[in-house]
Amino acid sequence: MTGGQRPVVVCHAGTTIARRLAGHPSRPRVIDDPTPGEPWVVPENATILITQPGAGWGRAPANPPPGWPYGLTWVHTMSVGVDAMPDWLASTLPLTCSRGVTADAIAEYVMAAVLGFDKGLHRVAVRDGNSWSHHTLGSVVGRTLGIVGFGAIGQAVACRAVPFGMRVLALRRGPWAEPPPAGVVPAVSIEDLLDKADHLVLALPHTPASHRLLDRARLMGAKPGLHLINIARGGLIDHDALADALDRGILAGATLDTTDPEPLPPGHRLYQHERVLITPHISWTSPAVEESMATFALDAYDRFLSGAPLRNRVEPARGY
Repeated sequence: MTGGQRPVVVCHAGTTIARRLAGHPSRPRVIDDPTPGEPWVVPENATILITQPGAGWGRAPANPPPGWPYGLTWVHTMSVGVDAMPDWLASTLPLTCSRGVTADAIAEYVMAAVLGFDKGLHRVAVRDGNSWSHHTLGSVVGRTLGIVGFGAIGQAVACRAVPFGMRVLALRRGPWAEPPPAGVVPAVSIEDLLDKADHLVLALPHTPASHRLLDRARLMGAKPGLHLINIARGGLIDHDALADALDRGILAGATLDTTDPEPLPPGHRLYQHERVLITPHISWTSPAVEESMATFALDAYDRFLSGAPLRNRVEPARGY
């Protein structure tokens, strides 16, 4: 942005980022959500939009509204994923996301799921003297952790799993431009991971190419005893096939922080399944998450104003 023009920022992303924007030396005019539920409707004098999927993008029209993008020159979303955003958003304007900001919190969730599954403390906890008996706990040492998607989240998971003595296999979309980190072995395919992993973590974007990556055939052909952990998007899994694989004992368990749809319909059999733990899409949360996202957004704002290259720019062809 040049010429000393005062930025006009529409902010759908809460009070933390709005407060920090308002204190920025550029003295932007910060406008709270002017059209709740229709985030694509902004004042014509707005130059920047900072938003999030929960602002209502799931109801966006299939095509850009008349006059779009008005005076906007850049859009930033506080979310990691952009699958809830319409395709035309990144096709008409630079769109950046918050990829990597919550990687540490999500990696901690994954390790909690792995340790909880193998140690099973909740299964051996005693409530009185009558239940006091010996149990042999499981161990993660020597177990194989498969990771599908080796971006910021996958890397954060790996760097925690390796010190625990786990063998880590990782599958990424593109070629390995450089050797993987110590303790990480590249996988050749999703089938390779399903055949070898004791725990399988889904940490990849949901795109048309990855929709139902774990379909019935792949789930039924998985290594017996597999524990599936999904911290990405529910659309990566065929949930009916997942339930069947659990019922048949092919999968030993599933930890799902996201489902499809989200939430699952009332009465869905996965809710009460003894081998399933469902959490309400909270793996990304932490006490400092709002400030961390705001800090990242402010850095992106500074980069945009100075003309520096934008980080985490969404590429429409890839969908993330």
